[in-house]
Amino acid sequence: MLFPYTYVPHQMEKMQEFVEFTFFEIWCKAPIGQPFHPDLYAAKPDFKNLMSEFGFSSKSAERAKTFYKDIKEIYALFSGLPPQDIDKFKQWFSDNNDIEKICANDPAVNPVRYKDVIGGYPKLGGRLADFYRGLYDQSLLGLAALKNIIGELSDHYRQFFKQNLTGKCPFCGVSDLKGINHTRRDAYDHYLPKCRYPFNSINFRNLVPACHECNSSYKLSSDPVLKGGVRRKAFYPYSTSKQPIEISAELIFSTNTVPLNISLSFGPTWLNVEIDSWKAVYGIEERYKAKLRSPDAQDWLEEFRILNRCYGVKAADHIVNMSEREQFANSNFLKTAYLKGCQVNGVLASIEDAARLLGGQRS
Repeated sequence: MLFPYTYVPHQMEKMQEFVEFTFFEIWCKAPIGQPFHPDLYAAKPDFKNLMSEFGFSSKSAERAKTFYKDIKEIYALFSGLPPQDIDKFKQWFSDNNDIEKICANDPAVNPVRYKDVIGGYPKLGGRLADFYRGLYDQSLLGLAALKNIIGELSDHYRQFFKQNLTGKCPFCGVSDLKGINHTRRDAYDHYLPKCRYPFNSINFRNLVPACHECNSSYKLSSDPVLKGGVRRKAFYPYSTSKQPIEISAELIFSTNTVPLNISLSFGPTWLNVEIDSWKAVYGIEERYKAKLRSPDAQDWLEEFRILNRCYGVKAADHIVNMSEREQFANSNFLKTAYLKGCQVNGVLASIEDAARLLGGQRS
């Protein structure tokens, strides 16, 4: 990940609050023998009124009735669990929502996946999978009674991009994000895939706007924190510390401006594990190499050719100038790596030589 997002608190977090309250205060206390009823939400009046409307109003939409029914039936399944199993579920819920520690591969946190839950609790695990996978869905989040409590995703998106102003997808750095100047919005990616991990599908620490290429063409349901069944570190999308990625390119050209071979190196070395996860999940090397073979890269060379021929700009000065610009505007971070590679293999020097020769001929 090239840079972290700034986390933006929002009313939408009330949905995760509702889910947590339901889990810990309703389901995990089901064994005391009370029948399910909205009165169990008495400590949270907004949630109690919501459940009363969803469960008993004749005007409730089918999705609202299903939501109520799911919570009630899962309550009944929890009521048959012994205390040690309840404790296990509590730990799973807490661990799966500590996204930052999961990304850091903190051994104190042990995330659980659906296959693990369903393996030990087939019926309950299956119901939980259906419930949590369905939480992040407009058919639910768009219900008027729920929106009155949690607000709207479109407003979260607007507030989010009033503070996150880079304009580029942080997972690739080359694709624009729509931001607040479009009537459409980018999708929110479940960083820990909602098809694999329970309990965090509506946790906004696990929801990150991503460009279409990153979200729908490359990442899909890839797991950034697990490889071959073994946990690994991954970048945390809302890290409060910057982790600048270093990229260098070794380029081999033929007689034209499209490199025959490209080797990319990434650093710093102390982030190698996170970088490897990032590259694999988002197809970074393939995409960056394609960019360096594209007309954009050819135009970067043409730009230098013009600046050198018309204004006498030297290669070293041009690269310094590029490195001092906003690195993600116009893919400047890749442009700088490309130009440095062209400097090392003599391409920029040949452009300077051609300009000198042309100047001598003209004189």
